[in-house]
Amino acid sequence: MLLAAEAAKEAPFLGVFSKGMFSQFVLLLIFLGIVWFLVTRARAGMKIPEIRKINGLEALDEAIGRATEMGRPVHFTPGLGGMNNQQQQCFAAFGFLSYVAKLCAKYDTRLIQTNADYVILAINEEIVKQAYLEAGRPDAYNPDDIQFMSDQQFAYASNVMNMFQKEKPAANIMIGAFWAESLLFAETASFVGAIQIAGTAQQSQLPFFITACDYTLIGEEIYAASAYLSKEPVMYGSLVGQDWAKIFIFALIIAGTVIANLGVKTNWLTTILKM
Repeated sequence: MLLAAEAAKEAPFLGVFSKGMFSQFVLLLIFLGIVWFLVTRARAGMKIPEIRKINGLEALDEAIGRATEMGRPVHFTPGLGGMNNQQQQCFAAFGFLSYVAKLCAKYDTRLIQTNADYVILAINEEIVKQAYLEAGRPDAYNPDDIQFMSDQQFAYASNVMNMFQKEKPAANIMIGAFWAESLLFAETASFVGAIQIAGTAQQSQLPFFITACDYTLIGEEIYAASAYLSKEPVMYGSLVGQDWAKIFIFALIIAGTVIANLGVKTNWLTTILKM
């Protein structure tokens, strides 16, 4: 009898949702609706809230301009991520690469782009080629500068470091997923005098980038920066929608904390959230 009573107590809400999941399902639908609304407005060219410019982005123009003045190349790598591993950071890197390639084409500065994944290599080839085309410099595009080094971590790192010593880039831009090779890249590029901009969502590598690079984008900043640079409607609208969701949840937490500390008995809020 006790088992039967327990089973009846935990019966799904509306026969579908486990206890406490219905309210989360409703919140999810609301957030998806907000994201869809903002993406639709962005695609239609209508006004949506602006994303503030992150300090590290201003350094991109400075770094490429410096490379142009020195007559030395710019290096860009998305790290070791691929379509089956940390692909979200690869998508963020695509927006950066397109922006960097356009600036390099505009200033007639050589761009060397290195890869550790052959799928990412093919995508990056098209991104750089399209960027040069949009900049009006298709003749300046050199497919030999989009290079596949190795799909093995330290073989890739060794090849990139060798390239640093040989080509001596004036700017080293690293956006994406990095592991133990992060400090190897940053230290070697520092030895050849490159200004460095790095960004990753790998928490274990952030201390190395912050220590060795001139500018570092931390965690989610790479996604925000990619949306800011690319102006792609889906990324832009999704980012603003996620920020609104975070603000709402933060406000809910503060409201709950204040109500709890004031000793106000409000059962309606907990009842809704437990549905």
